[in-house]
Amino acid sequence: MLTNQDVADLTDWRRDLHRFPEISREEAGTAARVVSALGPLQPDQILTGLGGHGVAAVFNGAAPGPTVLFRAELDALPIEEVSDAPHRSTIVGKGHLCGHDGHMTLLIGLGRLIARQRPARGRVVLMFQPAEEDGSGAAAVMADPVFAAIRPDWAFAIHNMPGVAFGRGLVKSGVVNCASQGLKITLHGKTAHASLPETGTSPAPALAGLISAFTRLAPPSPLQPGYRLVTVTHARLGEPAFGIAPGLAELWITLRTLEDAGMADLRAEAMEIARAEVKAHGLTLAFETHDDFAASVNDPEATARIAAAMETLGMAHEEGDLPMRGSEDFGRFGQPGTRSAMLFLGVGEAHPALHNPDYDFPDALIQPGVAIFHQIARDLLG
Repeated sequence: MLTNQDVADLTDWRRDLHRFPEISREEAGTAARVVSALGPLQPDQILTGLGGHGVAAVFNGAAPGPTVLFRAELDALPIEEVSDAPHRSTIVGKGHLCGHDGHMTLLIGLGRLIARQRPARGRVVLMFQPAEEDGSGAAAVMADPVFAAIRPDWAFAIHNMPGVAFGRGLVKSGVVNCASQGLKITLHGKTAHASLPETGTSPAPALAGLISAFTRLAPPSPLQPGYRLVTVTHARLGEPAFGIAPGLAELWITLRTLEDAGMADLRAEAMEIARAEVKAHGLTLAFETHDDFAASVNDPEATARIAAAMETLGMAHEEGDLPMRGSEDFGRFGQPGTRSAMLFLGVGEAHPALHNPDYDFPDALIQPGVAIFHQIARDLLG
């Protein structure tokens, strides 16, 4: 287990990460800090530049065996932090407000334990993945040719979870996070002088119609087979000027389904609604997709390994209200040949929610989080 000095070192390291958040695809400095922390642990390999700024450390066991990957995320959020903590963000408009600084710390803690006693067989891979927040990171890592050499037999992740009792785990097999995708719709008309709006083609009526139509298309409902949701997240019309009738508009919506299979149908339906609306108003349009998250599906055997590790450690776990509406790109690691599962580890019922400006990862979660990962590694690799 971690020593008191380990916990003190890891706490300081986590807080240092917290001061210097970097958003998706910009995590070069964070990756450098990770590499620096891994160096003294003397892994057999440190791979860098995976899928962008990803870093992987490989610890070989004494004998052949399975590859077990533990994953954390490098990126922060483009949200201003509101905090009086001495370790608050020093970067305006950016903050580690989802706890990825804490998740990285769990892997460094696990690395300390693995370095002191290598597994009896197989190998441990500590995967520091870029760009989770925009959904691109896991796919980019797995598409990187270098990843083929460390493709795992097992993959595990922990995500901290406000609103759940401290140290209590939420874990279940099957879908645990919904699939989601951002759809940006750009409406093109023709600008005009505001005194002569009839000489232009304004997208305003179409924009208003689409907001109403998408709100009705798939409103909030209980999570069950066939679940889907459309959320209007952003709209822009013309220029912020009183003398110009608008000729351009943007509408951003997030599409969400319980499973991957329903996403294509929901996207096609949304696009058809948009096409019909712009045709009725004499406009043209363009579509872009962003933030593409596959559903995260926990493998039954990997889920059982998490549950068994928590039971060995005397830690409580339950299914809770899983699956959740939110998305997570860790599920992409669960490809054929890899058993993967994510644990949601409680940080307290009254803790600020993820992505809130006053959120901060609780340092007290470092020791139990590392212990769970280490127990899984020991159970699988000896």
